[in-house]
Amino acid sequence: MSSDHSKLDAVYGAKSAAEIARTYDAWAEDYDAEMAASGYRHPTICLALLARHLPAGSAPLLDAGAGTGLVGEWARIVGYPAVEGVDLSPGMLRVAERKGVYARLLEGDLSGRLPFEDARFAGAVCAGVFTTGHVGAEGLDELLRVVRAGGVVVLTVKDTTWDDGFRARVETLAAGGRVERLEETEPYSSMPGVAGNVPSRVLALRRL
Repeated sequence: MSSDHSKLDAVYGAKSAAEIARTYDAWAEDYDAEMAASGYRHPTICLALLARHLPAGSAPLLDAGAGTGLVGEWARIVGYPAVEGVDLSPGMLRVAERKGVYARLLEGDLSGRLPFEDARFAGAVCAGVFTTGHVGAEGLDELLRVVRAGGVVVLTVKDTTWDDGFRARVETLAAGGRVERLEETEPYSSMPGVAGNVPSRVLALRRL
């Protein structure tokens, strides 16, 4: 996985959203195969938690940080047929669009304002976005903005991001009655085929 590791290093080391987008654009055509070879786990674990807390058929669902569409493909299989996606990389979105599983795909950056109205979605999945060099705790408020009351947000958080303000933000939101903490996994390696991968966890929240 040396080539994949170098691409991950480039993504994690990016200094701006534009640089992240360019790196993912260049990676888009090989991304699915290389992540499969790494044993990439985030999408399947996210969807497992979503299925426990959001009834099948709930719609629409947001795939925030859709990338090449892994979550969208598998969401349909487990019972969520109406999925919309957003990502900052047009190259990744072109790959996702070819899969034909999204009702709509838009460019957008979770560190800013997403191109959706308030309370549009029944739920959201955000896999691999709250991580090194990407989006911090500020993105959680934006996810909650676009999910309706009673909806479920399932997201991954890398341990370094969790300790750098994300846990504190979740605790503040819970104490303020904005979210209910439904479930949190133990830390795990998202890519066991990549040496030195920092552990992540998956968190399921209900928007109140």
